Amino acid sequence: METTEFVVWSAMLGALLTLAAVATANALATRNINSLRYLVFVVVTGASSLVRTGLPETLFPGLPEDWLNLLKVCTGPLSASLVLYYLGIWLGGAEVDPVTHRLTTWGSTAMLLTALLLGALLLAGADIHQMLHATAVATVIAVLLGLATSIRAALLGDPLAPWVVLAGICLVIEVLGLWVRSLNVRGFGLGTWILTAVCTVAYFLVGSIVVIKRIRQSRELDRLASLQARTDPATGLPTGSLLLAEVAHTFWRTARLNGECTVVCLRLNHLYAPAEAGGPQAEQQILAGMAARIRRAAGFRCVVGLYHPRCFVVVISAFQRRQYVSLTVTRLRALATQPLPVVGPDGSTRDFWPRLGLGVVTLNAAHADPMDVINDAERLALGPPTRDGMPEDEIMTIPGNSLGITTRPAAL
Repeated sequence: METTEFVVWSAMLGALLTLAAVATANALATRNINSLRYLVFVVVTGASSLVRTGLPETLFPGLPEDWLNLLKVCTGPLSASLVLYYLGIWLGGAEVDPVTHRLTTWGSTAMLLTALLLGALLLAGADIHQMLHATAVATVIAVLLGLATSIRAALLGDPLAPWVVLAGICLVIEVLGLWVRSLNVRGFGLGTWILTAVCTVAYFLVGSIVVIKRIRQSRELDRLASLQARTDPATGLPTGSLLLAEVAHTFWRTARLNGECTVVCLRLNHLYAPAEAGGPQAEQQILAGMAARIRRAAGFRCVVGLYHPRCFVVVISAFQRRQYVSLTVTRLRALATQPLPVVGPDGSTRDFWPRLGLGVVTLNAAHADPMDVINDAERLALGPPTRDGMPEDEIMTIPGNSLGITTRPAAL
């Protein structure tokens, strides 16, 4: 092997070892099946590529030739089988596209059987050059099958599939170049080896990026699936029965100390107005931003929840300190009505000005029902809204009911 060619394949080896180290670190950090598959993919497919460069026998001249020939014959179809199998999983399996799943499954099985058959024939005394030609043909067929399934996934709308198509094109060039090198085809030289090495590294780099992105997507879906149904995923705030349970516990704790509770409802009146909110893409940003502001204004002593997507609830235990309640409500109004930057679909940033309805109910918590109190506070919040930090009108109040509820205006 010439020095220049040795440098090319050594550089390729260094890049593959770096990617293998990244895959190992990712597998150790996440410790899930997807990260393990990614590590196996990099190691097995990378080793298969290196075997065909001639670098192992150059670095280790004492390696048995029979074993090297067996690796050259078998590792191509074996790595193709692994890639097709993982590609079928990566594209979503039978639930997403049964046709793609069948193609990748059958193709993976066929490549595995091909590897076993070619290995058996070589051990039985078949000519190494004929086996290498057969292996090259089988591997190219597998690569084209993988490229076709990736194109189908891209056409069906998988957002990461176009990058897999790009990786597949690099893989086609890599496989052809490596088999030209392995078969010692005349007429090819340093330029071909450089192109092959670059395409090999590009294939693994692009493949690694899309695999890691899909792993993160799967992990996020698992996280969302494991969330309690009573917790809002966008804001992380308690909602539904969990919110009512926390409010009831606050009422009980306050009643034991002979204190008062104040329930504040902040109703975002125009969350679903596309012209002002920036469309449906901005709703999650607005809810997350509003939740963060309300949490900051309420502090860690108060219960903060989401009664429904447009109604935030804050429960304040005053313990006879009405000044604390006044300051908290003032902070809520000041922070929650400030403009909120929202990134639109085109990447531009605009200010969303919250128009809030604010309802405040102060009560003796001894025998109060959380749902009734929140409903009363929300009815108050349906009054004249607050905008730009200033009330458009006085917040409506209603007289206390049979639960011992009394009310005060929100502007304290």
